[in-house]
Amino acid sequence: MNSLPMTINTDLITRLKAVGLRATAANFDDLLARASKQRWSMQQLLEEIARTESEERIARNLQRRMMLARLQNFRPIADFDWNWPKKIDRELINRALKLEFIPDHRNLILLGANGLGKTMIAKNIAYQAIQSGYTVILKTASELLDDLNCDSPALRRKKLNLYGRVHLLCIDEVGYLSYDASAADLLYEVVNCRYEKGSILITTNRSFKDWNTVFPHATSIATMLDRLLHHADVSIIDGQSYRVRESEAESAQRKKK
Repeated sequence: MNSLPMTINTDLITRLKAVGLRATAANFDDLLARASKQRWSMQQLLEEIARTESEERIARNLQRRMMLARLQNFRPIADFDWNWPKKIDRELINRALKLEFIPDHRNLILLGANGLGKTMIAKNIAYQAIQSGYTVILKTASELLDDLNCDSPALRRKKLNLYGRVHLLCIDEVGYLSYDASAADLLYEVVNCRYEKGSILITTNRSFKDWNTVFPHATSIATMLDRLLHHADVSIIDGQSYRVRESEAESAQRKKK
């Protein structure tokens, strides 16, 4: 005798899932119990369904954006020691952390020696963008070029479309390794497909005049830099590596012990 209501509920839950009301389906019994106990009106019940579905959708979208970006672990910008670099444009970076450059499709270049926090800043900007509803991909230059260096032209076009479609593309560690001319052409395609359409954030330890040594014999470097820097802010960070400082501090602490 008690199987009929359970069958009705099961059927209704299935239908709720089918029309995309996943949060309502997942909490169906609890929702009905609260509605009955608190004697909700029909409008109150609908408002609660709308609220929970909206919150669930926002959470799912955030999770998808985080998975797409693949940020992994990073230190929050509150841990950044602004007094350590000899030179840094804090005002420019703070504006970037407020994401002012993304709606204008401007690019941001963080240029400086290794160990000065460029990746940390980039990941914090990427995280702020994700939290604000933007789609983001963050990859090292090597990861990006390896991903695009595939035999299938159709697959390469599909990947280029993805890199061109996100709101913010972060390319980390440009200049840490050397590449051939074909890699420069792939990077040019990425820059070109995003030109005046989407923002690029690049971290590099090489000045632009030295990019020919990163991509030797590449004919696309000048054109790529022309497009990359046309609507760009460049933050030069100068100083000694944080990692060197921390290593020296640890060494001094061990000597004291």
